Amino acid sequence: MPRASEALWELAQAEAERGGDAEGAAEKALLFLGSKAGGKTTIILRCLDREEIPKPTLALEYTFGRRAKGHNTPKDIAHFWELGGGTSLLELTRIPITSDNIRTFAIVLVLDLSKPSELWSTMESLLQVTRNHLNKLITKLGKTNPKVATEIREKMWNSMQKDHPDYELIDPFPIPLVIIGSKYDIFHEFDSEMRKIICKTLRFVSHYYGASLVFTGKPDTLLLKARILINHLAFGFERSKSISVDQNKPLFIPAGLDSLSQIGPPPASDSDIGKLYAHTPLDLWKKVYEKTFPPMRNSDLKDSKDPALDPQYAEYEIDAMRTQKNQELEQYKRNASKSWKEMELES
Repeated sequence: MPRASEALWELAQAEAERGGDAEGAAEKALLFLGSKAGGKTTIILRCLDREEIPKPTLALEYTFGRRAKGHNTPKDIAHFWELGGGTSLLELTRIPITSDNIRTFAIVLVLDLSKPSELWSTMESLLQVTRNHLNKLITKLGKTNPKVATEIREKMWNSMQKDHPDYELIDPFPIPLVIIGSKYDIFHEFDSEMRKIICKTLRFVSHYYGASLVFTGKPDTLLLKARILINHLAFGFERSKSISVDQNKPLFIPAGLDSLSQIGPPPASDSDIGKLYAHTPLDLWKKVYEKTFPPMRNSDLKDSKDPALDPQYAEYEIDAMRTQKNQELEQYKRNASKSWKEMELES
């Protein structure tokens, strides 16, 4: 029986072959990750003009889309991967992105603005794991295909003009990154000071990573700007040069169009900042942010529901086998515990 990752790849390859016969058709891929129930599936469906009712993403899911840039031109193909479960399935981020396709990939990080206490930890965990994986791939390519590795490292800086005042101060993500703040309709009802802190923090993080930033929510008209950014990455459509930095409106800041001078310092008094010990500017912003919005530890573990226990996925034979395996695992744990205790007594 093939592994889930193999089955997903076979599906992706089959769809690419089916739609990629036209000469000159390009292929890109995007990995959507972020807050649990943050609206990733809805964003993907709307970007592909599908009116389906979104269903919860259980692990790693795949779909695709085709678009032509003009009349009588071949349709380009975009592969859309979505990681479900918030931060509970971090290891799956390694499956879609490989050394063979890293040059065509982009990351879309969706953060739930209505849950500010989970925002930083979700962002940090997902970007850290993804960046570590990307860096390993680039290091590997440096040994097997140095030309491609150099191309990726140079492309990291494409969104930032060399004469930008912050050119030496940022740390761009290895591949294109879009940060989407979802549920703006709820966020808009927050206290103005809370909104200011969240907006400034996300502006700094996005600028620091050389990423684009956009806020979305209900109604669907708020998704239009996000679609522009995603269509640019997925199908090569023209990139928007408009910008909106007003904290009283949905933010829209394409990569490279913000600046540290416009963002300003972390939202805290000089005396408070002086008391904080931070290794990097990013670490300083994190400490200031978490002082206002203390992180909820293990929030994903507390809130997540095991799909295996969901009645809608019930299958008698599989469930019976799972119960047996769980019992065997518990017995193994008890036996292992006994053997360690015996070893301790003997010693």
